[in-house]
Amino acid sequence: MRTTTLLTAGGLLLAAPACTLAQTIDPGVGNTETPFIRNIRPDRPGQTVTTSMLRPGQVQVDLGTQGQLKPAIGAPRSFSQGLLRVGFFGLMELRVQQHYLPQGPTPLPATEGGSAVVSRPGGFAPLTVGAKMLASSNQDTRSQVSVLAELTLPGTGDASFADKVYEPAARLLVSQQLGERFGLEANLGFRQRGFRAADTSRGQYLGTVALNGPLGENFGFFAETYTTWQKTASWKPGLTGGLYWRPAPNLRLDVTAGGGPGTSTYAPAGPYVGGGLSVRLPH
Repeated sequence: MRTTTLLTAGGLLLAAPACTLAQTIDPGVGNTETPFIRNIRPDRPGQTVTTSMLRPGQVQVDLGTQGQLKPAIGAPRSFSQGLLRVGFFGLMELRVQQHYLPQGPTPLPATEGGSAVVSRPGGFAPLTVGAKMLASSNQDTRSQVSVLAELTLPGTGDASFADKVYEPAARLLVSQQLGERFGLEANLGFRQRGFRAADTSRGQYLGTVALNGPLGENFGFFAETYTTWQKTASWKPGLTGGLYWRPAPNLRLDVTAGGGPGTSTYAPAGPYVGGGLSVRLPH
Protein backbone atom coordinates (compact mmCIF):
# COMPACT_ATOMS: atom_id res chain seq x y z
CA MET A 1 0.00 0.00 0.00
CA ARG A 2 2.84 2.40 0.84
CA THR A 3 4.48 1.76 -2.53
CA THR A 4 1.23 2.30 -4.40
CA THR A 5 0.63 5.56 -2.54
CA LEU A 6 4.15 6.79 -3.34
CA LEU A 7 3.80 6.09 -7.07
CA THR A 8 0.34 7.61 -7.26
CA ALA A 9 1.47 10.77 -5.50
CA GLY A 10 4.50 11.06 -7.76
CA GLY A 11 2.38 10.67 -10.87
CA LEU A 12 -0.08 13.32 -9.70
CA LEU A 13 2.74 15.75 -8.95
CA LEU A 14 4.16 15.31 -12.45
CA ALA A 15 0.73 15.66 -14.06
CA ALA A 16 -0.36 18.70 -12.02
CA PRO A 17 0.77 21.37 -14.57
CA ALA A 18 -1.16 19.70 -17.39
CA CYS A 19 -4.50 21.40 -16.87
CA THR A 20 -2.96 24.89 -17.06
CA LEU A 21 -0.27 24.38 -19.70
CA ALA A 22 -2.44 22.40 -22.10
CA GLN A 23 -4.74 25.42 -22.51
CA THR A 24 -1.97 27.79 -23.68
CA ILE A 25 -1.91 26.55 -27.29
CA ASP A 26 -4.79 26.34 -29.74
CA PRO A 27 -4.98 22.70 -30.92
CA GLY A 28 -5.75 23.95 -34.42
CA VAL A 29 -2.45 25.83 -34.77
CA GLY A 30 0.40 24.11 -36.64
CA ASN A 31 2.69 22.20 -34.30
CA THR A 32 5.65 21.31 -36.53
CA GLU A 33 7.95 24.13 -35.38
CA THR A 34 7.20 24.08 -31.67
CA PRO A 35 10.31 23.51 -29.50
CA PHE A 36 8.88 20.25 -28.11
CA ILE A 37 8.80 18.75 -31.62
CA ARG A 38 11.82 20.49 -33.18
CA ASN A 39 14.41 20.08 -30.39
CA ILE A 40 16.24 16.84 -29.73
CA ARG A 41 14.48 14.37 -27.39
CA PRO A 42 16.72 11.49 -26.27
CA ASP A 43 15.60 8.08 -25.00
CA ARG A 44 17.50 8.70 -21.77
CA PRO A 45 18.60 9.67 -19.10
CA GLY A 46 15.74 8.02 -17.22
CA GLN A 47 13.80 4.83 -17.81
CA THR A 48 11.18 6.54 -20.01
CA VAL A 49 11.51 6.08 -23.77
CA THR A 50 10.11 9.05 -25.68
CA THR A 51 7.54 8.78 -28.46
CA SER A 52 9.77 11.06 -30.59
CA MET A 53 10.57 9.55 -33.99
CA LEU A 54 13.50 10.41 -36.24
CA ARG A 55 12.77 11.44 -39.81
CA PRO A 56 13.76 8.98 -42.55
CA GLY A 57 17.55 9.14 -42.93
CA GLN A 58 18.18 10.96 -39.64
CA VAL A 59 20.72 9.50 -37.21
CA GLN A 60 20.89 10.09 -33.46
CA VAL A 61 23.33 8.82 -30.84
CA ASP A 62 22.42 8.77 -27.12
CA LEU A 63 25.29 8.12 -24.67
CA GLY A 64 25.22 8.01 -20.88
CA THR A 65 27.06 6.74 -17.83
CA GLN A 66 26.26 6.50 -14.13
CA GLY A 67 28.23 5.90 -10.97
CA GLN A 68 26.64 3.89 -8.17
CA LEU A 69 26.79 5.58 -4.76
CA LYS A 70 26.12 2.42 -2.72
CA PRO A 71 26.80 -0.58 -4.97
CA ALA A 72 25.67 -3.95 -3.68
CA ILE A 73 28.18 -6.76 -3.23
CA GLY A 74 28.96 -8.22 -6.63
CA ALA A 75 27.42 -5.28 -8.52
CA PRO A 76 29.43 -2.91 -10.75
CA ARG A 77 30.31 0.57 -9.49
CA SER A 78 29.52 2.13 -12.84
CA PHE A 79 27.26 1.44 -15.78
CA SER A 80 27.34 2.94 -19.28
CA GLN A 81 25.11 2.63 -22.30
CA GLY A 82 25.06 3.70 -25.92
CA LEU A 83 22.09 3.84 -28.28
CA LEU A 84 22.17 4.33 -32.05
CA ARG A 85 18.88 5.42 -33.62
CA VAL A 86 18.21 5.61 -37.37
CA GLY A 87 15.06 7.01 -38.95
CA PHE A 88 13.45 4.61 -41.42
CA PHE A 89 10.63 4.88 -43.92
CA GLY A 90 7.08 4.02 -42.93
CA LEU A 91 7.11 5.97 -39.61
CA MET A 92 9.65 3.57 -38.13
CA GLU A 93 12.90 4.02 -36.23
CA LEU A 94 15.55 1.28 -36.07
CA ARG A 95 17.71 1.00 -32.96
CA VAL A 96 20.84 -0.75 -31.66
CA GLN A 97 21.78 -0.51 -27.99
CA GLN A 98 24.67 -1.86 -25.95
CA HIS A 99 25.63 -1.60 -22.26
CA TYR A 100 29.12 -1.58 -20.78
CA LEU A 101 30.17 -2.77 -17.32
CA PRO A 102 33.76 -2.43 -16.03
CA GLN A 103 35.64 -5.69 -15.77
CA GLY A 104 37.25 -7.05 -12.63
CA PRO A 105 36.81 -9.67 -9.91
CA THR A 106 34.51 -8.93 -7.00
CA PRO A 107 35.27 -10.37 -3.54
CA LEU A 108 32.46 -12.24 -1.83
CA PRO A 109 31.90 -12.14 1.96
CA ALA A 110 34.24 -14.31 4.01
CA THR A 111 33.17 -17.91 4.53
CA GLU A 112 34.34 -20.67 6.86
CA GLY A 113 37.06 -21.63 4.41
CA GLY A 114 38.21 -18.04 4.00
CA SER A 115 37.26 -15.28 1.58
CA ALA A 116 36.34 -16.18 -1.98
CA VAL A 117 36.81 -14.23 -5.18
CA VAL A 118 34.67 -14.63 -8.27
CA SER A 119 34.65 -12.83 -11.58
CA ARG A 120 31.44 -11.06 -12.51
CA PRO A 121 30.49 -10.33 -16.12
CA GLY A 122 32.27 -7.32 -17.55
CA GLY A 123 32.91 -5.52 -20.81
CA PHE A 124 30.30 -5.00 -23.51
CA ALA A 125 26.99 -6.69 -22.77
CA PRO A 126 24.94 -8.45 -25.49
CA LEU A 127 23.48 -6.20 -28.18
CA THR A 128 19.83 -5.17 -28.09
CA VAL A 129 18.18 -4.45 -31.43
CA GLY A 130 14.74 -2.95 -31.82
CA ALA A 131 12.26 -0.84 -33.73
CA LYS A 132 10.03 2.02 -32.65
CA MET A 133 6.83 2.47 -34.65
CA LEU A 134 4.44 5.41 -34.61
CA ALA A 135 0.81 4.44 -34.20
CA SER A 136 -0.52 7.50 -36.10
CA SER A 137 0.30 8.97 -39.51
CA ASN A 138 1.65 12.32 -38.21
CA GLN A 139 4.90 12.80 -36.29
CA ASP A 140 4.06 16.36 -35.21
CA THR A 141 0.82 15.96 -33.26
CA ARG A 142 0.53 17.12 -29.65
CA SER A 143 -0.61 13.67 -28.53
CA GLN A 144 1.41 10.68 -29.73
CA VAL A 145 1.37 6.93 -29.26
CA SER A 146 4.24 4.64 -30.30
CA VAL A 147 5.18 1.00 -29.86
CA LEU A 148 8.72 -0.22 -29.12
CA ALA A 149 9.80 -3.83 -29.73
CA GLU A 150 13.29 -5.05 -28.73
CA LEU A 151 15.31 -8.27 -28.67
CA THR A 152 18.60 -8.83 -26.81
CA LEU A 153 20.83 -11.19 -28.78
CA PRO A 154 22.95 -13.79 -26.92
CA GLY A 155 26.57 -14.25 -27.95
CA THR A 156 27.00 -10.65 -29.15
CA GLY A 157 28.84 -9.32 -26.09
CA ASP A 158 31.88 -10.20 -24.02
CA ALA A 159 32.42 -13.92 -23.35
CA SER A 160 32.04 -13.30 -19.60
CA PHE A 161 28.29 -12.84 -20.15
CA ALA A 162 27.74 -16.59 -20.10
CA ASP A 163 23.96 -16.63 -19.63
CA LYS A 164 23.20 -16.75 -23.34
CA VAL A 165 19.46 -16.40 -23.82
CA TYR A 166 17.22 -14.25 -26.02
CA GLU A 167 15.41 -11.45 -24.19
CA PRO A 168 12.28 -10.10 -25.94
CA ALA A 169 10.74 -6.86 -24.71
CA ALA A 170 7.94 -4.50 -25.73
CA ARG A 171 6.62 -1.12 -24.58
CA LEU A 172 3.66 1.12 -25.21
CA LEU A 173 4.82 4.76 -25.34
CA VAL A 174 2.44 7.71 -24.81
CA SER A 175 3.17 11.45 -24.74
CA GLN A 176 1.17 14.63 -24.38
CA GLN A 177 2.61 18.03 -25.29
CA LEU A 178 1.81 20.74 -22.74
CA GLY A 179 2.03 24.23 -24.22
CA GLU A 180 4.84 24.51 -26.76
CA ARG A 181 7.76 23.18 -24.73
CA PHE A 182 6.66 20.88 -21.89
CA GLY A 183 5.88 17.21 -22.26
CA LEU A 184 4.27 14.52 -20.14
CA GLU A 185 5.29 11.00 -21.18
CA ALA A 186 4.51 7.50 -19.94
CA ASN A 187 5.63 3.93 -20.72
CA LEU A 188 4.11 0.55 -19.98
CA GLY A 189 6.33 -2.40 -20.85
CA PHE A 190 7.36 -6.00 -20.32
CA ARG A 191 10.66 -7.89 -20.59
CA GLN A 192 11.46 -11.57 -20.20
CA ARG A 193 14.42 -13.93 -20.59
CA GLY A 194 13.54 -16.65 -23.08
CA PHE A 195 10.38 -17.53 -24.99
CA ARG A 196 8.92 -20.31 -22.85
CA ALA A 197 5.70 -19.95 -20.86
CA ALA A 198 7.68 -20.37 -17.64
CA ASP A 199 9.90 -17.46 -18.71
CA THR A 200 6.83 -15.27 -19.14
CA SER A 201 5.73 -15.90 -15.57
CA ARG A 202 9.14 -14.65 -14.38
CA GLY A 203 9.17 -11.61 -16.67
CA GLN A 204 9.51 -8.04 -15.45
CA TYR A 205 6.86 -5.34 -15.95
CA LEU A 206 7.72 -1.64 -16.09
CA GLY A 207 5.66 1.51 -15.69
CA THR A 208 6.97 5.09 -15.95
CA VAL A 209 5.67 8.67 -15.85
CA ALA A 210 7.98 11.57 -16.76
CA LEU A 211 7.74 15.35 -17.11
CA ASN A 212 10.30 17.48 -18.93
CA GLY A 213 10.48 21.09 -19.98
CA PRO A 214 12.53 24.32 -20.09
CA LEU A 215 13.92 26.41 -17.26
CA GLY A 216 15.34 28.93 -19.71
CA GLU A 217 16.14 29.33 -23.39
CA ASN A 218 18.62 26.43 -23.53
CA PHE A 219 18.28 24.84 -20.07
CA GLY A 220 15.64 22.43 -18.87
CA PHE A 221 14.73 19.72 -16.39
CA PHE A 222 13.67 16.09 -16.37
CA ALA A 223 11.73 14.34 -13.59
CA GLU A 224 10.47 10.78 -13.51
CA THR A 225 8.86 8.19 -11.29
CA TYR A 226 8.83 4.53 -12.26
CA THR A 227 8.33 1.06 -10.89
CA THR A 228 9.11 -2.53 -11.82
CA TRP A 229 7.15 -5.54 -10.64
CA GLN A 230 7.04 -9.28 -11.13
CA LYS A 231 4.59 -12.02 -10.26
CA THR A 232 7.09 -13.46 -7.79
CA ALA A 233 8.34 -10.13 -6.37
CA SER A 234 6.92 -6.95 -4.90
CA TRP A 235 6.81 -3.57 -6.60
CA LYS A 236 10.15 -1.75 -6.69
CA PRO A 237 9.74 2.01 -7.22
CA GLY A 238 12.37 4.46 -8.39
CA LEU A 239 12.87 8.18 -9.04
CA THR A 240 15.04 10.04 -11.54
CA GLY A 241 15.72 13.76 -11.90
CA GLY A 242 18.15 15.93 -13.80
CA LEU A 243 19.04 19.06 -15.70
CA TYR A 244 20.03 19.42 -19.33
CA TRP A 245 21.73 22.04 -21.48
CA ARG A 246 20.90 22.28 -25.17
CA PRO A 247 23.39 24.61 -26.93
CA ALA A 248 21.83 23.71 -30.30
CA PRO A 249 18.55 22.04 -31.33
CA ASN A 250 20.47 18.86 -32.28
CA LEU A 251 22.75 18.63 -29.22
CA ARG A 252 21.89 17.99 -25.57
CA LEU A 253 24.05 17.39 -22.47
CA ASP A 254 22.65 16.39 -19.09
CA VAL A 255 23.46 15.57 -15.48
CA THR A 256 21.18 13.27 -13.49
CA ALA A 257 20.65 11.62 -10.12
CA GLY A 258 18.25 8.94 -9.02
CA GLY A 259 17.67 5.68 -7.30
CA GLY A 260 15.71 2.52 -7.80
CA PRO A 261 15.83 -0.84 -9.54
CA GLY A 262 17.67 -1.37 -12.81
CA THR A 263 15.30 -2.01 -15.68
CA SER A 264 17.70 -3.91 -17.94
CA THR A 265 19.29 -7.27 -17.16
CA TYR A 266 22.72 -5.95 -16.16
CA ALA A 267 21.80 -2.50 -14.81
CA PRO A 268 22.69 -2.11 -11.11
CA ALA A 269 20.14 -0.93 -8.55
CA GLY A 270 20.44 1.76 -5.91
CA PRO A 271 21.24 5.50 -5.79
CA TYR A 272 23.48 6.95 -8.50
CA VAL A 273 24.67 10.11 -10.23
CA GLY A 274 25.31 10.29 -13.94
CA GLY A 275 25.68 12.30 -17.09
CA GLY A 276 25.51 11.97 -20.84
CA LEU A 277 24.95 13.55 -24.21
CA SER A 278 22.79 13.12 -27.28
CA VAL A 279 23.65 14.18 -30.82
CA ARG A 280 21.32 14.19 -33.82
CA LEU A 281 22.91 14.49 -37.25
CA PRO A 282 21.06 16.99 -39.46
CA HIS A 283 19.22 15.46 -42.37
